[in-house]
Amino acid sequence: MDRLKLTGWQRSRLRRQLRSTRDVRLYRRTLAILELDRGRSARDVALSLGVPPRTVYYWAEAYLQDHDPSSLCDAPRSGRPTLWTEGLERRLSEAMDRSPQEHGYPSVDWTVPLLLEHLGRHCDEPLSDETIRRRLRRLGFVWKRPRYVLDPDPELEKKTANPPPAPPASAPQRRHRRGRDRPAAVPAAAGRLGTQG
Repeated sequence: MDRLKLTGWQRSRLRRQLRSTRDVRLYRRTLAILELDRGRSARDVALSLGVPPRTVYYWAEAYLQDHDPSSLCDAPRSGRPTLWTEGLERRLSEAMDRSPQEHGYPSVDWTVPLLLEHLGRHCDEPLSDETIRRRLRRLGFVWKRPRYVLDPDPELEKKTANPPPAPPASAPQRRHRRGRDRPAAVPAAAGRLGTQG
């Protein structure tokens, strides 16, 4: 099965899947089938994709069963079971309703590490920061940096500086004339008198 012979229709469907997919695994599988169709050996294709040759054979067998490009997709998997329980959800809600000080912590506000410590007492496996953040978002909580708001100063008026004095009256403005503002023309004799004196 080193070589495949695909029809033009099958080849075009695989190329369309190759262009449209965002899944790296599906891209590699589709590319492997197209490379086998071009005449490359399974060993060369496997070497270029960094997989064992047997894997390329499995991909080719999966495709040849019904010549459908979607047969190269991953099957749905269950994934790791969640550690989150209804009890933890209830404890998180209760914790957020009360101050950490009421639970015996020397803190004014809840933080993710503090919630991890608090909920870790009721869970056998360690929880992640992201799990806590995700659950807080689902409960409608948002994280904001605390702001300190001071009471208004009752003696603020006494502490303000005296108001600045009123500005002096401005001089009357000259009438606008054409050209630049130049000094008045002085006769030449008067100009020489000023420099000699």
